[in-house]
Amino acid sequence: MELMKHEQYNFRFNPLECEACGGHCCTGESGYIWVKYEEIKNIAAYLELSVEDFATMYLKKVKHRYSLKEKKLAPDNFACVFFDESIKRCSIYSVRPSQCRTFPFWEQFKNNEEEVRKECPGIV
Repeated sequence: MELMKHEQYNFRFNPLECEACGGHCCTGESGYIWVKYEEIKNIAAYLELSVEDFATMYLKKVKHRYSLKEKKLAPDNFACVFFDESIKRCSIYSVRPSQCRTFPFWEQFKNNEEEVRKECPGIV
């Protein structure tokens, strides 16, 4: 297995660690899981829903953007609505939003390797 790397980041990522992790990047404090219209269309099609039905069931509008809804797991612990707690995995993995696809190579972690190491056991 080849480690994933990005030229602007000092760390590398081992995606094999996702199996053992249990979804740390899909759970935790409340936040936003941003989705663009093309992603909304793809996820809706994957779930065999109209864009309208998908939006009603799974999206929340935040100013001029859309985020996937969250579910509350515990007082200070939330999960993406598509996180399957029984198998600790994303239930829409093949059509997940780009925010999820690009983790852990997020701008906020570029100069904060310590923070991303706390969140992701796959950082090497």
